[in-house]
Amino acid sequence: MLSTEDVEGLRAVLESGKRPRVMFAPSAGQMAGQLGQVVRLDDPSDGPEFVAVRFGKDELGFSPADLLVPPKKMPAPRAPEPEPVAAEPVLEGPPLLPPAPKPTITTMETGVVEKVVAPRKPAKVKAPAELTVTLTCQEGVWSVQAARGVKVVAKPTPVRAPDALAMVALLDAPAVREAVEDLVSAARAAAEEEADRLRRQLAEVEARLAELPQS
Repeated sequence: MLSTEDVEGLRAVLESGKRPRVMFAPSAGQMAGQLGQVVRLDDPSDGPEFVAVRFGKDELGFSPADLLVPPKKMPAPRAPEPEPVAAEPVLEGPPLLPPAPKPTITTMETGVVEKVVAPRKPAKVKAPAELTVTLTCQEGVWSVQAARGVKVVAKPTPVRAPDALAMVALLDAPAVREAVEDLVSAARAAAEEEADRLRRQLAEVEARLAELPQS
């Protein structure tokens, strides 16, 4: 993984106008051992994946734990060894007669020669990264966020409880809708209980205030 000194070194190289290379660690999955170019360092407070790396035509976000400093000298690919050629056997005996020449047959044809061109295979189109939208409720507060692949495209945004109910109402998932309704009902009950407690406190304060003589 990249240390704090490594990240600062990458930042210095980017400020000089160059794009440093990094190697993907085993935690990066299928890209492990391959190289990419750092194009940007985002604010670490936005999330752990603040190192923007270009791999091929894609630009993905990674955390320092998924990256390594590449070695100065990469091992060159080993050329395959040539297969041994078997020696031709030497036959002993009288010399063989040269083969008889093959007769040459000349054929004259008249007509049009058509050139057949095989159809090209369509270029493979790379599928876009998956979009994940997450609706979260913590302590009665609803929020929604979105991510495309490993890159966060929308940070957690507050959502009103009626809007959360409207979102799940569009889904054909009764279990999810029931769970959201239970959370909203529990939040409503807690709010009503808090309101009753505040009303009682206000009534007690007003009663004590009424008992005090006016100046």
